[in-house]
Amino acid sequence: MSDKKPVIRTDAPAPEGFEGEGFFATKLSSVIGMARKFSLWPLPFATSCCGIEFMATLNPTYDASRFGMERNSFSPRQADMLMVCGTISKKLGPVLKEVYTQMAEPKWVVAVGACASSGGIFDTYSVLQGIDKIIPVDVYVPGCPPRPEQIIEGVMQVQALCESESIRRRDMPEYQKLLDSYNISN
Repeated sequence: MSDKKPVIRTDAPAPEGFEGEGFFATKLSSVIGMARKFSLWPLPFATSCCGIEFMATLNPTYDASRFGMERNSFSPRQADMLMVCGTISKKLGPVLKEVYTQMAEPKWVVAVGACASSGGIFDTYSVLQGIDKIIPVDVYVPGCPPRPEQIIEGVMQVQALCESESIRRRDMPEYQKLLDSYNISN
């Protein structure tokens, strides 16, 4: 057994806050934001070809688990990121809205692909021309279908939102107004 003391490196820059040997203090919202950023549980709502690209994002080549998406949730009550991948018909719209309302706060929505974002090439009476007509969207991922790298970029944008969002934002009157504009009660 060696009687050498372990070497403690002190050249790493400390995060903003009060620090000292064996102690660190920061804002609660920063810690919660960091925890949310690296523990996203996506709920895939995949209806067409964008869903296949989302599945490719989860394979070992792209490895979405690097971004905290280790566990896909197939229950809205246990998910915090709704990934809408593909064409949403007007008949499917109420189902999507119900899934969104069943998710607990905080929740984020990603519109993956041209169809979820704007109806895509299907400018018909039966296709919803963008999911933002029925639920609020946080991030739009372009493409028809988008590559897995683009989906990962969309997830990274959601992570940036998670990290920077105030823990009180969802209690603000402006957020309630947004939900009211979609006819969603909180």
